[in-house]
Amino acid sequence: MTDSRDFNRLWAAQAVSAFGARIAREGLPIAAITTLTASPAALGILSALTGLASLVLGLSAGGWVDRQPRQRVLVAMNLVRAAALAVIPLAAVAGVLTLPMILSAGTLIAGASTVFVMAEHAILPGLVAQEHLLGANARLSATDSVAEIGGPALAGLLFQLLTAPLAVAATAATWLASALLLLRIRGERAPGPSARVAEPGLSVLSGFRTAWADPEVRVLFLIQLAWGLTGGVFGSLYVLFALKTLELPTGLLGLAIACGGLGALAGAAAGPALAKRLGAGRTLTLVLLLGGLVNLAIGLAPAGVRGGMTALVATQFLGDLFGVTAMILMSSLRQARIEADHLGRVSGVFEAAAGGMAVVGALGGALLAEAAGVRTAMLAAAGLSLALPALCAASPLARARLPVSG
Repeated sequence: MTDSRDFNRLWAAQAVSAFGARIAREGLPIAAITTLTASPAALGILSALTGLASLVLGLSAGGWVDRQPRQRVLVAMNLVRAAALAVIPLAAVAGVLTLPMILSAGTLIAGASTVFVMAEHAILPGLVAQEHLLGANARLSATDSVAEIGGPALAGLLFQLLTAPLAVAATAATWLASALLLLRIRGERAPGPSARVAEPGLSVLSGFRTAWADPEVRVLFLIQLAWGLTGGVFGSLYVLFALKTLELPTGLLGLAIACGGLGALAGAAAGPALAKRLGAGRTLTLVLLLGGLVNLAIGLAPAGVRGGMTALVATQFLGDLFGVTAMILMSSLRQARIEADHLGRVSGVFEAAAGGMAVVGALGGALLAEAAGVRTAMLAAAGLSLALPALCAASPLARARLPVSG
């Protein structure tokens, strides 16, 4: 690595930040319910506002990220999130907490989190050599997986042991700790002249042009669009499918979902090893095929506790394993192909594409489910995901390789 100490500081900061993000994701609705007895409609508005903030910032903030020292952006986003969250306990103690305050905090946190992810993606190639990109992305993905497993459980424990305002304050402290770790990074390369050129309009246009001009990144972008669409269908219908179509109890569903976190950890380890043996492009084609087959297996899962539970546990583990492996490869290939000064805006385009298509998938999946049944909608999404390995195999991306250390 260019400077392993700087990467380790980024890694530690990302780990702390990831836990904070997961706790806040669960904690804000908990605070709204327990403190303000929020209605289901209010929680729906909170979810919609956070999604909208992520989409808008993904579309517009990439150029700004590229023009700034990424370390400063990461620190600033942590401070924004901590400040937004700190308002909640202060207002609660003063007796003036309102639902609009929680909605505003959730919106600010979602937007800052999106910019944080963009800056994290853009800073990494300046901290590690190219042959270490896969390993570095794998480590970052592994901590994300651990946070996804432990974050919601930790949120529940905090809110059970502490009052809601105190639990929210503890969450804000994670982002302050992350900011302090990031301040210790010393070796970041300054943005080049091309990053500082002012651009009219949304930076998403520049990011899209940059991504589309590269034949390998173009295919990655198309994969991202399809992923967002299928993810929107599965994300909106999965719980309904498991509880109503497969007739599983909620407790078993939670256990099955937790197995996905274990698969994600396995995927973080598998990505670099497979890429070293097969090459990054061939590995990506393979895991896209396997992931599509897993999606098909979900749609074909039998009803009943024994068969349904067995199918969901297996597909959760394998689906997250192949999905995380693919994400690591796609991030590393993008970082290797795109000039560092343009990574922020390209990352923003990818984030916005996935978020926008997820909305389309959620709405389209719901309409198809109403018309033809939930299982049919799931199988249709699985069919789309099975087209991705063919797209990858027929493109220059299939021959792509990355230097892998070790």
